[in-house]
Amino acid sequence: MKIKGLQKLTLLDYPGKTACTVFLAGCNYRCPFCHNAGLVVEFDQEEISFETLFAFLEKRKNVLEGVCITGGEPTLNNDLPQLLAKIKEIGYSVKLDTNGTNPQMVKQLVEQGLVDYVAMDAKNGLESYPQTVGVKQLDVLPIMQTATYLMQNHVDYEFRTTVVDNFHTHESIESMGKWLKGAKVLYLQQFVDNGTLICPDLSPAPLPKMKEYKEILSKYVNEVHLRGVDE
Repeated sequence: MKIKGLQKLTLLDYPGKTACTVFLAGCNYRCPFCHNAGLVVEFDQEEISFETLFAFLEKRKNVLEGVCITGGEPTLNNDLPQLLAKIKEIGYSVKLDTNGTNPQMVKQLVEQGLVDYVAMDAKNGLESYPQTVGVKQLDVLPIMQTATYLMQNHVDYEFRTTVVDNFHTHESIESMGKWLKGAKVLYLQQFVDNGTLICPDLSPAPLPKMKEYKEILSKYVNEVHLRGVDE
C-alpha cells in the first residue's frame, strides 16, 4: 500500500463531518477524465509514511471527526482492513471511496465495522462502462454486486457520477437510473478539467443538461442532487 497524498482538512468529502482525506495509489480503471491521474498511472507524488500519517491523526483527533480513504482504488490493497482498523482505534469515523469492483472487500470492511460511509462511483449505464472507464474488457458483474449490497443498507452510502459530455447521454443516464433503481441518494458532479487528465479535450456537461439528467434519474433514485454547481 502506498500513501501518496494527505489533505489535512476537508469540509466536503465526508458529509456532515470535519475530516481529512488520505490518497492511496493504484487503480484498475483508466478513466479518461480522472482528476487523480497521478495516483493511477504515474505515482509521481512523494510517498507518505504510515508513521507520518498516524502522528498527524493522533495530533488532530480532537479536531477532526472523520477520515476519507480514496485513490486510486483503495480496495485493491489487501492490507486495507489493517489500515482502517488502526484509524478506527484512534476514534475516527471512516469513509471509503470506491469504484465498486471489489464487492468482497467492501462487504468485509462493512461487516467488520471498519467503514461508516461508502461513496461508490456509478460511472455510467452498464453498457457504456468500458468506454467510460477506459477498460475494454470489463466485467461489470462485481460493480453490480457492490451496488446491490450497498442498496441493502448495510452501511450509510451514496452513489456519485462525474458527468462528462463526451461520455454521458440522456440514454446512458436513463440506463444508469434503471440499474440503480431504489437507491437512496446519487450525486451528479460536473466534470472539471484540472490539467492532469489521462486524456485531454474533454468537456463538462452544461448546466441545463445536468438538470435534465437529474430529472431522468429522479424517476429511479430517491434523492438526486447536483454537486459543485448551482441548482
